[in-house]
Amino acid sequence: MSPVVCIDDLERSALARLDQNARGFYSSGADGEQTLRDNIAAFQRYRLRPRCMVDISTIDLTQTVLGHQVNMPIGVAPTGMQGMAHPEGECATARAAEEMGAVFILSCASNSSMEEVAEAAPHATKWYQLYLCKDRAMTARMVQRAERAGFSALVLTVDVPLVGRRLTISKNGFQMPPQLRLANFASESTQANQRGSQHSTYDQLSTLFDPSLTWDDLSWLCGVTRLPVLVKGVMTPEDAVTAVDRGASGVIVSNHGGRQLDGCLATVDALGPVVAAVGHRCPVFMDGGVRRGTDALKALALGARMVFVGRPLLWGLAHDGQRGARLALQLLHSELRLAMGLCGEIYHSIGGELIMRLCSELLYRAGGEVTMGLCAEF
Repeated sequence: MSPVVCIDDLERSALARLDQNARGFYSSGADGEQTLRDNIAAFQRYRLRPRCMVDISTIDLTQTVLGHQVNMPIGVAPTGMQGMAHPEGECATARAAEEMGAVFILSCASNSSMEEVAEAAPHATKWYQLYLCKDRAMTARMVQRAERAGFSALVLTVDVPLVGRRLTISKNGFQMPPQLRLANFASESTQANQRGSQHSTYDQLSTLFDPSLTWDDLSWLCGVTRLPVLVKGVMTPEDAVTAVDRGASGVIVSNHGGRQLDGCLATVDALGPVVAAVGHRCPVFMDGGVRRGTDALKALALGARMVFVGRPLLWGLAHDGQRGARLALQLLHSELRLAMGLCGEIYHSIGGELIMRLCSELLYRAGGEVTMGLCAEF
């Protein structure tokens, strides 16, 4: 077997190991998959301008986010049904994140329950991703369970009023394997968690979600929890401002990994305007398309406090379980650290908060147009 030295190697290894059902579910995007591809390609339109003769003997990637210190500005995005990649599923990924000191976001559509993940990785910084269900009492119970299990933030996903059309999944006739369950719903009287039933699909789970949501519902959620609430799926400055006005403690710029609306902006292209609108009021995060340390650096230069990666952790998990997931994070950490050093940029902490000092004109757009010259402080 060839050595694994980058995320692309992990992807090739994973795709060779996964069956067609899992490959289609993890890899697919919406419709023609233009946005899925552009999430990755968009990073290549930004160019780095390195500065020389800068003391980079100390490069510190640690930071404090929402009151918790983490070792790297790269976290684990919520991805559902990780049990198809490895029997230990989300528990293995959470342990990998704990070992690396990275934020781990648990999907509500996980095959391991939030209580199982909390027991598997008690010292990890864990956030819980949720949708607002038609049954508000069910949502309230989920929130209470997350609080009891030690999750330190809620991540409300708002970009699924309807489920995007994913052609590969439709062609494959995706079904959750019969030995798996949607563990966070196991105690609820829903068909979505039944092992082996014809309803055990992501589409069936989506029938629990409420398509009538408005910003009033975000205010409701913030009012029933003591945890900070992050809004995931924001792609415009207008929505970012409204989210913060309604109580959000942060926003995650995301297009759901290109799985919802095909033809929308790549997340890195949407990031800068959102940062300009609310970056002085709350942390702004992003996910989508990060495959290299240089990608993470470009997002940080545009003002993201942290980036999250989803599919790379799935590839690592399928490659070698917890060790493979840890390897994915190690690769990205080392690549980011190297890129920072070669660009003459460092992180350091003042008063427990991350301070980013990036040279002006660090980024160019392809073609020579200056995109961003900043010295951002959070």
